[in-house]
Amino acid sequence: MKKCMASVLCMVLMGFASCEKKNASNGQVRIGIAKFVQHEALDACENGILDALAERGVDAIIDLQNANSDANTSAQIANKFKSDGVTLAVGIATPTAISLANAFSDIPVVFSAVTDPVGARLVSTLANGEGNVTGLSDAIPTSDHIALFRELAGIKTLGYIYTSSEANSISAFALVEEACRAQGIALVTQTISTSAELRQAAEAIVNRVDGIYLTTDNTVFSALAALIQVFTAAKKPVFSGDVTAALNGGCMVASGFNYYKAGLATGYIIADILAGKRPQDIPVKFLTEPSESDLLIDLDAAKNCGITIPEQYLSMANYIFEEGKLTSK
Repeated sequence: MKKCMASVLCMVLMGFASCEKKNASNGQVRIGIAKFVQHEALDACENGILDALAERGVDAIIDLQNANSDANTSAQIANKFKSDGVTLAVGIATPTAISLANAFSDIPVVFSAVTDPVGARLVSTLANGEGNVTGLSDAIPTSDHIALFRELAGIKTLGYIYTSSEANSISAFALVEEACRAQGIALVTQTISTSAELRQAAEAIVNRVDGIYLTTDNTVFSALAALIQVFTAAKKPVFSGDVTAALNGGCMVASGFNYYKAGLATGYIIADILAGKRPQDIPVKFLTEPSESDLLIDLDAAKNCGITIPEQYLSMANYIFEEGKLTSK
């Protein structure tokens, strides 16, 4: 009897799977969305995509996947999407986007939160997509950030930790290096391979620098709390190029675009493609409107470091963290 029931259950489950694939083959749109790691910024981006698709009335089976900071898992997810016959694939962050672009040439691939899509060889120009690939870049104004950090905190020696295996992080490092050289700031770097190494890297660098600057490195932000603990204990300021991850406190200043709005913009690209627009005709999207960017100032972190933030910057901030509470304008 038990064997019979098991067989019946197996047949039912197979029937469900067969029905789902049949629906997909009969015109039901199937979208595969893969993010490289789970953290606040990429989660917000993913949520923005889903809300944009709902707003546009896209009726789709959506498969959400997380590579957990592993490039091999990104490749496995791409193969899964291929086996499942997705209509369109979305890669949030560079490693997953690269895996999807390598796996597919016959369906659209849309990337999001990719710092340097040309350097990652997803496209050859920002003016348009490349064959079946297009998307959104999360490039940030690195030089402006470092200049502001120097003005607010008197930085003479800047710390920078990045993931040596991420193409976007290597591109970001080049921009940090160039900005420090142009502004006469000494740069001390430390590389990591996994988020588990971040605390040790922070401890290795903290006493050699005046403060640390963070670009949009996914592996770093997935373990941001560990880095903040180290720099808070040393009374050294943290400047983040991602506001979303700084909303929990600890970063003296965070400046960057809103990742939820980045997700919305990505979702609109997806909807346009599903409506018939070709990826190769869609330029790489950047968020350039002031309303698409945020500025956060953590007065608790500034006080801990003995730094006073001028009123002109407080008036510009749309997030203020003070006495353990976050307020927004």
